[in-house]
Amino acid sequence: MSTPRPAAVLVLAAGEGTRMRSTTPKVLHHIGGVPLVGHAIRAARGTGAQHVGVVVRHDRDRVAELCTTLDDRLVIADQDEVKGTARAVECGLGALPADLSGTVLVTYGDVPLLTGDTLVELTAAHLETGSAVSVVTAHLADPTGYGRVVRDANGRVEQIVEHKDATEAQRRITEINSGIYAFDVSVLREALASVGTDNAQGERYLTDVVALARAAGRPVRAHVLDDLWQTEGVNDRVQLAALGRELNRRICEGHMRAGVTIVDPATTWIDVDVTIGQDTTVLPGTQLLGATSVGAGALIGPQVTLTDTEVGDGAEVSRAVANLAVIGPGATVGPYSYLRPGTRLGARGKIGGFVETKNADIGEGAKVPHLTYAGDVTIGEGANIGAGTIFANYDGVAKHHSTVGRHSFVGSSTVVVSPVDVADGAYVAAGSALTQDVEPGQIAVARGRQRNIDGWVERSRAGTAAATAAREARARHTDGPEPATSEGNAS
Repeated sequence: MSTPRPAAVLVLAAGEGTRMRSTTPKVLHHIGGVPLVGHAIRAARGTGAQHVGVVVRHDRDRVAELCTTLDDRLVIADQDEVKGTARAVECGLGALPADLSGTVLVTYGDVPLLTGDTLVELTAAHLETGSAVSVVTAHLADPTGYGRVVRDANGRVEQIVEHKDATEAQRRITEINSGIYAFDVSVLREALASVGTDNAQGERYLTDVVALARAAGRPVRAHVLDDLWQTEGVNDRVQLAALGRELNRRICEGHMRAGVTIVDPATTWIDVDVTIGQDTTVLPGTQLLGATSVGAGALIGPQVTLTDTEVGDGAEVSRAVANLAVIGPGATVGPYSYLRPGTRLGARGKIGGFVETKNADIGEGAKVPHLTYAGDVTIGEGANIGAGTIFANYDGVAKHHSTVGRHSFVGSSTVVVSPVDVADGAYVAAGSALTQDVEPGQIAVARGRQRNIDGWVERSRAGTAAATAAREARARHTDGPEPATSEGNAS
């Protein structure tokens, strides 16, 4: 038996969200690496509905552009200046085919923990019971601010009363309206035509459809959720943070149940699109963001932030930041490394402490161990880059690329003034300032010859602690040459 699916899902995302105190529309704020409305769109798509629409108004262009970027099959509907959820749904229906029949679900762009599975269950129950309207409800210990679900003597849903319009007796009801509905589309269209503005807010409430359906003898039922988080909306930044924490808790729990060790979930943040292989360990203070993927048996952390980064099986990353980078199987990164976009570290390669890379392709088994900047460079298999090496890739106008060949060696404190090619099996002496290519098997020495000038400290720094130390050292080494005095060597 196939899973029942709705004909359409409408996501209401027209509100301004003034309590967010933000120039960004509320539904564009993020949790779990996805904007709030993005979570709603994913849940809607999870139902298998043929049509998914988003109703917009406030900052219309920004919201619509973001939504279509997330899902280019969306129907975008514009709400006019008539206020209220009933009018929003009416505008949404107007953007769908006129001959649409079946079940229409209504959700919101600020309820990010609602899942597609829950919407499928709502649809199935709605159809199985032959209901005209099904409303998702929940029981809250403190229902202040929520619309109350009023039932008749037989326990059937009679009406939904907004908090501001409720009597004292109705405000004592703990069953609240989540605002999420399943409607028979023909009943919905008929009822919307009769919804007025006779309420404290002067708005056209979608909740009035419930009373109108009951008055017409249509069956109305409540779909009670035990998971209260799925009914929670975001109205301010406090709620945004609370829902973000709960989402993250669920994400971490899911990974742990799938075979990932997360030592401290409270300090580990993982976005919804991250994948992690079995037997990987994630240490405290780690953030795995965007579309990051981590293979099996890896060790990530502590204090690592990876964004849109691929990590291979068995790799180890410690106290590092990486963005749009690839870290190969068995490779090691850190501590205190910064992998910028375009970094590719090959299998069993190493990027060590205090190293920054950008547009760097580092081959299998190659090492960039310490205190190095490697930008716009290809480093071949098995090559070794000495501590303190700088690839000077920018001449003030353009970026230039350099190459270090297979199994080559670049000595410490070298500056490679790009563009330079160091061939396979070549060496560069420590302290070089390299400006020319190096052929296979050559060693390049690009530095000034050392010259030691006797007596310079005593002459040029007379009276200093250094001069005294030098004189005392010379006295201990009687075979050393006598320093020249300021008066020369004449006696």
